[in-house]
Amino acid sequence: MNAESVGRELEHFEYDNKIVRNFGMATIVWGIVGMLVGVIIASQLFNPNINMGQYGSFGRIRPLHTNAIIFAFVGNAIFMGVYYSLQRLLKARMFSDVLSKIHFWGWQLIIVAAAITLPLGMTTSHEYAELEWPIDIAITVIWVVFGWNMFGTILRRRERHLYVAIWFYIATFVTVAVLHIFNSVEIPVSWTKSFYAYAGVQDALVQWWYGHNAVAFFLTTPFLGLMYYYLPKMANRPIYSYKLSILHFWALIFIYIWAGPHHLLYTSLPDWAQSLGTAFSVMLLAPSWGGMLNGLLTLRGAWDKVREDAILKFMVVGITCYGMATFEGPMLSFKNINAIAHYTDWIVAHVHIGGLGWNGFLTFAIIYWLIPRIYNTEIFSKKLINVHFWIGTLGIAFYAIPMYISGFTQGLLWSDYTDDGFLKYGNFLETTLQIIPMHYMRAFGGLLYLSGAIMMAYNVFRTVRQGSLVADEPTEAFALRSEFVPNARQKYWHKWLERKPISLLVASTIVILIGGIVEIVPLITVSSNIKTIDSVKPYTPLELEGRDLYIREGCVNCHSQMIRPFRHETDRYGEYSKAGEFVYDHPFLWGSKRTGPDLHREGGKYSNAWHFNHMVDPETMSPGSIMPKYDWLKDQDLNTGDLRKKMEVMQQLGVPYNEEDLEKAQQQLENQAKGIADNLAKDGIDVDSNKEIIALIAYLQRLGTDIKTK
Repeated sequence: MNAESVGRELEHFEYDNKIVRNFGMATIVWGIVGMLVGVIIASQLFNPNINMGQYGSFGRIRPLHTNAIIFAFVGNAIFMGVYYSLQRLLKARMFSDVLSKIHFWGWQLIIVAAAITLPLGMTTSHEYAELEWPIDIAITVIWVVFGWNMFGTILRRRERHLYVAIWFYIATFVTVAVLHIFNSVEIPVSWTKSFYAYAGVQDALVQWWYGHNAVAFFLTTPFLGLMYYYLPKMANRPIYSYKLSILHFWALIFIYIWAGPHHLLYTSLPDWAQSLGTAFSVMLLAPSWGGMLNGLLTLRGAWDKVREDAILKFMVVGITCYGMATFEGPMLSFKNINAIAHYTDWIVAHVHIGGLGWNGFLTFAIIYWLIPRIYNTEIFSKKLINVHFWIGTLGIAFYAIPMYISGFTQGLLWSDYTDDGFLKYGNFLETTLQIIPMHYMRAFGGLLYLSGAIMMAYNVFRTVRQGSLVADEPTEAFALRSEFVPNARQKYWHKWLERKPISLLVASTIVILIGGIVEIVPLITVSSNIKTIDSVKPYTPLELEGRDLYIREGCVNCHSQMIRPFRHETDRYGEYSKAGEFVYDHPFLWGSKRTGPDLHREGGKYSNAWHFNHMVDPETMSPGSIMPKYDWLKDQDLNTGDLRKKMEVMQQLGVPYNEEDLEKAQQQLENQAKGIADNLAKDGIDVDSNKEIIALIAYLQRLGTDIKTK
């Protein structure tokens, strides 16, 4: 009994382990599903025959993989870890069992909705935020339910001090809410279609401000909170440094939010925004490594345990991967390194070091540590954990190392010139074929990692079978006294803040808002940031429909539409891209990876017949191509039922369509479509003008032509 407990009543209550179990099981199930889809899409990159029709093509299921891993596997793991640790850190049962159940089932329904809609082609195309607006609203509601339950528990706590893990949970909640809401500002066209409010360069900045900080505040800060709770428990050691925790927390959440523009180096984003992104990305190394060192140094004097305990091995490798990824991030923000790495497999390797190592291994460790405790038993097989650890580690190595080699190779091949001053690999496909062996190894690495996860599922299943869930775990703690007189040490300003959850929430919100406001508000409000170009005109009705098909098929997952101002890119593709060319693009479609060539100057390069044959059977035009067939486009009728509504929404967003444009849209669409169909007929291709492929050809032939010299 400590001094503060004198005179207080001892209260008996129960921890809710059932919600922890539910999120834990969902983590395992969705993790295996997400990893399996990952292996499939990795295999599609060397064997296009693995593309399973339109609903299983790479472009449609690649976002299914990323969403399943980020929000289903990692998301459920976060909630599992938070619900277990929060109750014990606060000495309180969760605020509401009903809210816990709504949170769990609501989140699973959102995942199911994503799993259905993404293969159907219902996507906004914003990377890591592809879900359409009704699901975005559902995410907002369920996130509020989570926050309500968390803050209700915090306010009803029996422990006055808020441990460092809870600071990270609070920062995660508020920042994800801000990011999700601001990035999801869309105007609906129908239940399954919407257009983003921002256009072109502005949309790109908002999306990568969101995208980078989804990595920061969904994949990093909650896991740092989990590390601060679970690592000391597993190692039976206190965290290495309390002061380092404070510096780590505040510096990390302040700096991280500024770094998003480093995803847009050498693009049409204004230089001042690119420079801010680079500067803060470099500064980010200090707090990131502060957190990593605080974790690893917690194991001082306990490294003998690491040798024996496979769970601690998972933690050590996970934290080390965090250190590697957060070292590489600032390095990639240097322009000379970014010039080689961006758009290549190097970025894929970087992302997966964090995903497979940091998120995956910490999740595995927590599951192995937590499940036996809530089932009041021992783990079924420690040997199997050890096998999982080694097969998972090999999986990461077999995945990441070939991707680093592949990325470096791509970057060098793209920029290689002959002695006569010509591009050595003028045909982009030549560079793609060089890296196919790396994709075999990548898929093998993914298969190893998936095998380890299946082993874990078996081990957990047998553990659950031999134990019994302690659904309501009895415990006791003293009630919190309303009056509190701090001693001299407790008057320290941060100690005061650690007793004030609402003040902590407000301070965190202010800190994370500063960077976003400084970067985004000027870009949206100062017109000189995006110089207009008179020759740039809105898309025709047929091109607008074709653009939506381009989005539906996920073409942006393989092709960029942003030519950087490098000699090798302008020689290969044409004039570099200008900010003023994208003012009518809702959403922007710059892409983040080049499995195929850039398409921004695609318009007029090839005939309509070339595009038709290339989409129906790519190998006829590009022998050896790994692009899937899009043959359903020639059979499916173009649905123009929402055409007028689409143009009206574009009008609301500032695209200068007038009433006459709207009135004549259908006729104009049919005339342009007939012209393309007639042109195809001259080349012996008989296709009706009302087919989807006609609209997609129209869009491709328009790309980048507004500023082309006639």
